[in-house]
Amino acid sequence: MWLLLMLVLALILLYRWYRQIRLLENLTDKYVFVTGCDTGFGNLLAKQLDKRGMRVLAACLTETGSEKLKNETSSRLQTTILDIANTQSVSSAALWVEENVRNKGLWGLVNNAGIGLPTAPNSWLRREDFVKVLNVNLLGMIDVTLCLLPLIRRARGRIINMSSVMGRLAFVGGGYSISRFGVEAFSDSLRRELQPFGVKVSIIEPSSFKTPATDIKTTLQSLNDVWKQAPLWAKDSYGQQYFQDYCRFIEYRLSKCDPHINQVTDSIEHALTAVHPWTRYSVGWITKLYFMPVSYLPTFISDYLLAHPLKTPSRLCSSQDCN
Repeated sequence: MWLLLMLVLALILLYRWYRQIRLLENLTDKYVFVTGCDTGFGNLLAKQLDKRGMRVLAACLTETGSEKLKNETSSRLQTTILDIANTQSVSSAALWVEENVRNKGLWGLVNNAGIGLPTAPNSWLRREDFVKVLNVNLLGMIDVTLCLLPLIRRARGRIINMSSVMGRLAFVGGGYSISRFGVEAFSDSLRRELQPFGVKVSIIEPSSFKTPATDIKTTLQSLNDVWKQAPLWAKDSYGQQYFQDYCRFIEYRLSKCDPHINQVTDSIEHALTAVHPWTRYSVGWITKLYFMPVSYLPTFISDYLLAHPLKTPSRLCSSQDCN
C-alpha cells in the first residue's frame, strides 16, 4: 500500500517537473512590456529577457534610469517613460507599445512597478498615505493592464502581476498589503475571465528581497516622518519607546532581506517562456517554508507568530482618548 502511494506521488512529481521544463520556441519574435525598470526586479528582468533575445519594451520612471538601462543592454531593448499613477502617462505608453508591436500583439505584460512606503501602524497614517500606495501598486497596475489588454489578447499572451507574500499575510500596516491583496483579487478574476481567449495570468509572491524598495535608511526616514505627523492620541497611546522598538524591529527585518533577487526574475521569466506557466510563484524559501504555512494556520496562531516580536504599547488607548 505504502509502495503504491509513493509510486503515485513520484509520478505526480515527475509529471509536474516535465510540465515545468517545457519552454516555448521562437522567443525572439515576442514582445514583452515591463514596468518599473529603473532599479530592482524590473531592471534585472529587462536585462535578463534581453539576453534571451526577446524584444523588451522597458518602462522607467526617470530619464536617468532609462538611459542607464539602454547603455547596459542591446539595441533590441527600447525604453519609455511611465508614471503608472498618471492616467495620461499610461495612455501614452500604451500607444507607444502599440506602435512597436503592431500586428504581432504583446506577448507579455509584467506589472512590476510598485512602492512600499509609507509603511507603519495604521493608527499613525493619514488617508493620503494609503492613497499614494494604492494609486501605484493597484490602480496604476489595473490601468496599465486594461489599456494593453487588446494587444495581449491579440497575441494570446501572458500577464504577470507582482504581488507579495504580504498579499496573503498583512503583518504591517499601511497601503502595501492592502494593494497586494487587491492584486491577488484582480489577478484571480482576470485569469478566469481571459482563460477562454488563451491568455494566461500569473502572480508572483516573493518574500523580502534586497532592492531599493527595502533600503533600511529610506524606510527608517519614512517611519520618522510618519511618526512626526501622527495624531497626538496615537503618540500618547503608543509612546516613544514603542516607536523606537518598532523601528528596530523593521530594521532587523530589512537586514534579513535576501540579496539573490534573480530568484524573482527567474520566476517571471518562467511565467513568460514556459509552455505551462504556474498560476502562482511563491518565491524564496522563507515564503515556502514559513509564510505560506502560517497563512493557513488558525488566526489566533498566525496572529501570535506575526505580532509577538513587538512589545505592547505603553498605554492602551481608551475610548475617551480616541475621541
